[in-house]
Amino acid sequence: MRALLLAAGLGTRLRPLTERIPKCLVSIGGEPLLGRWLAALFADPRIERVLINTHYLPDPVNAFVAASAWRDRVDLVHEPSLLGTGGTILANRRYFGREPFFVAHADNLTDAPPSRLIDAHLAADPDVMLTLFAFRTATPQSCGILELDANRRVVGFHEKVANPPGNLANGAVYVFSPEVITRIERLGRPVVDLSTEIIPGLMPHILAVEHPGLFLDIGTPEALAEANARITAQAT
Repeated sequence: MRALLLAAGLGTRLRPLTERIPKCLVSIGGEPLLGRWLAALFADPRIERVLINTHYLPDPVNAFVAASAWRDRVDLVHEPSLLGTGGTILANRRYFGREPFFVAHADNLTDAPPSRLIDAHLAADPDVMLTLFAFRTATPQSCGILELDANRRVVGFHEKVANPPGNLANGAVYVFSPEVITRIERLGRPVVDLSTEIIPGLMPHILAVEHPGLFLDIGTPEALAEANARITAQAT
């Protein structure tokens, strides 16, 4: 299986920190987010290679990968213009072949093991096209909120609405079946957003795996401080 770590974001809410380093290299507990993701992915022997897309401040990402223990198993692709999450998958469809593939945002922090999501997807019924991590959030209006049926299939998806029906959020950590690439191709354009243009159309072929642990979008100074505090607490 191959994986994609999305690392092209601008990180505007974290400025001035991200004027010097890309968001995916922000340090949490003394370790860059990207390093945490690579370590977690390569802990699963089924992950053969990882693709990282870049856009903003690509040179530090290239240098980090080149100096890492995983450099021989990591590939980098630069996007001169942002393609959106779905557009990046589409542009690199040959990389994933005809096998399931893992996708996550490299600027998010979680202690959810990729192997648990991979296990769930491979054990799911054949009609499942997407398996995702879900978590309980204290700020549901700022997340994509999921409604599930009795079989943990997603039957409702509410992206950042004022009064969502619950607090079970999409963690934006995915395993996709290759059929999803065909759905992205049908849109006929290079820039595609997964959460608004693809995922809602996959219902009810989405399986949710709830993770009770850590999920944080490191998008603001406050979130960064919380992440460091929680990682420090876990280590003591």
